[in-house]
Amino acid sequence: MDRRTYLAAACAAGVTATAGCSAVSESETLSDPTVNEDAPGRKAIAFTSDGEEVGHFGVDGSVVADRVDLSTEIWHRDGTTVDSVELRLWMPETATESPAKVAVVSPVEGDSSPPPSLSLYTPDRKVGTVVEITDLDDLADETISTLDLVVVPGTDTATDLKIHATIDLSGGGLLDGGYTLDGEFRLSYPELADR
Repeated sequence: MDRRTYLAAACAAGVTATAGCSAVSESETLSDPTVNEDAPGRKAIAFTSDGEEVGHFGVDGSVVADRVDLSTEIWHRDGTTVDSVELRLWMPETATESPAKVAVVSPVEGDSSPPPSLSLYTPDRKVGTVVEITDLDDLADETISTLDLVVVPGTDTATDLKIHATIDLSGGGLLDGGYTLDGEFRLSYPELADR
């Protein structure tokens, strides 16, 4: 076989193999997280694929006067970057009659880049308030622990807080299409009833 014929055949096989792998590069949705509770008011959900942790979202909350102060952490494995974060927060006991008020406290920014794009809004046909973060720049490949929130209950009877997290990650390689981490959990703050 001459060299040109061999190279042409090898290149064609490489193109065919790459084309056949396009399905592998699609994003994988992980929606059955493991819930870990370290202490009252402190919880995390961890997402795994093929027995390996891909990422987790954790909240550490405490009651201060008439509100809940929340510190969050978003961790993702090496080789992935965060494309976007969407958190939806609501207090289920009173979500439709007296929705809780949600505020973003701390700047969500990296060391050298401009702050990411941040939106705070009430979704259509869903309860709660959405905090949406995109354009993360140099925060995208780090553990994000600079997002602090405040939740003020709508009434004196609301003591539980639900958080739904949707985090989109890009994969690092040609064949890794990334992940969508999707899950929710409930935190209880019975001390809110004592205020």
